[in-house]
Amino acid sequence: MNNSAANTGRVLWAGLRALLVLTVVCGVLYPLAVTGIAQLVFPGKANGSEVKVDGKVVGSELIGQTYNLPLKEGEETAAPDLRWFQPRPSNGLGTNSVNTQYSIILSGATNRSGDNKDLIQWVKDAKAAVIKDNSTADHKVKPSDVPAEAVTSSGSGLDPHISPQYAKLQVHRIAEKNKLTVAQVDKLVADHTDGRILGFIGEPRVNVLQLNIALKELTKG
Repeated sequence: MNNSAANTGRVLWAGLRALLVLTVVCGVLYPLAVTGIAQLVFPGKANGSEVKVDGKVVGSELIGQTYNLPLKEGEETAAPDLRWFQPRPSNGLGTNSVNTQYSIILSGATNRSGDNKDLIQWVKDAKAAVIKDNSTADHKVKPSDVPAEAVTSSGSGLDPHISPQYAKLQVHRIAEKNKLTVAQVDKLVADHTDGRILGFIGEPRVNVLQLNIALKELTKG
């Protein structure tokens, strides 16, 4: 009995020591080392790819955000502020969306099939809204002009980018709302269009936050 108890005690003590050592190495030393190296090598990315304006953090290059008017009493969802370039819908459309405010906690897809009646109606409603919002007195948006990402969310629902096509579709509205010329806004979009990674990976894209920051600077001038 005594030998058995002693053996059990040794095994438990060895297990406890292993737990303590692994906790210190894997739970303290390794995270500190990785964090320290990341802060030295690429501090911007390590801190969440923050975007700052006048020293104030206004968002992240990696996470989309909304550009809406203040929510009015009785409204369930805020209307978009049409002075700004608008992102793609965040994780669904309509009042039954999983995520309408780019909330990181709710990242994920709606998981509705392509023939889902609610999804089809949301897309139709979104397309009609895009056409209406972006048509001006001297420029009418055609249904065929509306790209897919203008009416559908990305898989994560947090995509900060839109296609150059969707950005260009908004140019006339942006010019009208901000009293700019179409040529000025066109150049703004062109200057903030990123090409394919390494020239062949992915598609050209526009970061909406960076574009709107540049738009704000342009309107100041």
